[in-house]
Amino acid sequence: MEVTRTMDIADIATPDFVEVDADKRLGKIRSIFERENSRGIVVTEDGDYAGVIGEKQLVRSRMEDDTKASAVMKSAPRIDRHEDIREAARMLVEGDTRIAPVYEGEKLYGIVTGNDILEAVLENLDAITVDDILTEDVVTIGEKSHVGQAINLLRENGVSRLPVIDDDGKLTGVLTTHDIIEFSVRNTDRQGRGDRRGDIDRMLDLPVYDLMSSPVIAASPGETVREAVERMFENDIEGLIVTPTESDSEILGVVTKTDVLRALTFTEEERMDVQITNIGLLETLTREEVGDSITQVVDKYQQMQVHHAHVRFHEHKEKLRGTPLIQSQVRLRTSQGQVAGSGEGYGAEHAFHVALDKLERNVLELKGVNADEKYQGQVMRKLGDL
Repeated sequence: MEVTRTMDIADIATPDFVEVDADKRLGKIRSIFERENSRGIVVTEDGDYAGVIGEKQLVRSRMEDDTKASAVMKSAPRIDRHEDIREAARMLVEGDTRIAPVYEGEKLYGIVTGNDILEAVLENLDAITVDDILTEDVVTIGEKSHVGQAINLLRENGVSRLPVIDDDGKLTGVLTTHDIIEFSVRNTDRQGRGDRRGDIDRMLDLPVYDLMSSPVIAASPGETVREAVERMFENDIEGLIVTPTESDSEILGVVTKTDVLRALTFTEEERMDVQITNIGLLETLTREEVGDSITQVVDKYQQMQVHHAHVRFHEHKEKLRGTPLIQSQVRLRTSQGQVAGSGEGYGAEHAFHVALDKLERNVLELKGVNADEKYQGQVMRKLGDL
């Protein structure tokens, strides 16, 4: 499907934002945000851009009103007002953010969000199916597991939702970080903001069944990505569990808004497309070195062609001699299906190589699997030039 022109961020960036200083207190920011009906906060420090605060981040924050903006803000890449929409999508995904400031030269023009991009390209998304972009390696949790265990799984795997299954492995619900935060904030509002350590401990011991959302809002593999995204918008959610039919209880995968944004960044270059989330944690490796390392692993198995690689880094608070503990996940979309590996280490390079070792073991398990014809290059051609 062809689109008549190239779209850039100038078409969708909005000046509907609030600019605040890093020392501004959250209580005042919340008041300004609600009064001006803004869609995001751009934080500056001594006049220079410092970070962003998204709408959900601000509303759901449990921090006290006298907390400074600098404690809540998230770093996000600066995007040029005339940047191509595909590159802007890549910058949001690699920056692990859903909102970024838009500049015209050195002048702050506005903001752009992941939702803005998806709404702008929505009509193009009927050319690809959920099956083209879903993530197959899904982390699940049982109904009887404790919320504390769920939080650990969410953190360890760098995901925002967990399909919930019963004793027979059937899908019965979904638990998201949003569900946990909403429950916590709701109890805070009801009981006050005093010392709630005991309340938090009790929440962690609750069964997942008490907090999960049910019935599950699902997607089927054969429906268009446009239909799936429209359902996400209608229900104000970030992702859908993929099942054979919308009423089925078998889990095939997960599709999220981030998966859709990532699909917009696919290229048809012969060189493997490598995308890195939280690329700022890479201090001793370049994008090219990461790609070369993945290629060296995959080249041992000539029948496997890699179309897209996604590498994600997540920093933990724990440190060893000043070096943070990093979790790395490597996920490949290949001619023989999806394959992934994850690991932890002190520093991004160490973590990446631990994940790479796990990836190679998992690649071995894929040998002999029938090739998947729906590869990334086809997705790119279906989308056309945005």
